Amino acid sequence: MGRGKIEIKRIENATNRQVTYSKRRNGIMKKAQELTVLCDAKVSLIMFSNTGKFHEYTTPNITQRVGGEDLNDLSIQELCGLEQKMAASLTDVRQRKYHVLKTQTETYKKKVRSMEERHGNLLLNFEAKCEDPQFGTLFENDRDYDYAFRLHHGGGFGSNELRLA
Repeated sequence: MGRGKIEIKRIENATNRQVTYSKRRNGIMKKAQELTVLCDAKVSLIMFSNTGKFHEYTTPNITQRVGGEDLNDLSIQELCGLEQKMAASLTDVRQRKYHVLKTQTETYKKKVRSMEERHGNLLLNFEAKCEDPQFGTLFENDRDYDYAFRLHHGGGFGSNELRLA
């Protein structure tokens, strides 16, 4: 009994999407390895997940060439082409790195601005409370103590109000 067909569309649930990606990634890696062994095919596979994680599979003989182990039998044109590809790849990596650093820097600058604004607002509130006659600071023995009284104008101290006759 075979499996039923599923509709190919984006999986909305992030957890299910990640699990499906992981399973299918493993499946396609296995297929690439099988093609290499069974058919003597040269296979290279590069995958980036939606989180930016990198996965790759390369046939062993391609890995040797890319790693520089099998460069002796290359012509001058092939070596020049390989050098150009390496330079282009290096440029791509630098651009990605620059983009990531720029994005992180902008994010941190926004956070710093937000914290500075919050700090400024807290200082304004503190200064306003210090200027309010209901709040103040008591200096005694060269130490300052914060105190606060909240009295309604013309009112006393509640049921324990004391009066002098």
